[in-house]
Amino acid sequence: MTEQNATTTTAAPRRALPPLMTLTDRAAQRLEKLYQTNHAGHLLRIAVSTKGCSGHAYDMSFVEQAGPGDEVVVDKGVTLLVDRKATLFLIGSVMDYEVKQLESGFTFSNPNEKGRCGCGESFHV
Repeated sequence: MTEQNATTTTAAPRRALPPLMTLTDRAAQRLEKLYQTNHAGHLLRIAVSTKGCSGHAYDMSFVEQAGPGDEVVVDKGVTLLVDRKATLFLIGSVMDYEVKQLESGFTFSNPNEKGRCGCGESFHV
């Protein structure tokens, strides 16, 4: 009788991926308010378009439902969509809502950005 050598291979533990996007409390509250009023029945969709002096810009629009190329992100009880083509640009980003003296709007803190244009409308990675 021969003894067979049984080798057990174990896969290395997978490193947890960072969330695709997260929302600050202000962004979640503002988005929830928009979903309850002017944009009821819609979802915010975030994409990255090729434009601006630095090459890329955030593109946000309200849509009725997720498309086949959309990733669904749920944070703080609020759902938003991310265009699958934009995921590599947005991994780890934090969306905030800022109110300033003359303007207000959603802003992004994106760890993938290497720089922005002077006016702040576009970025490059």
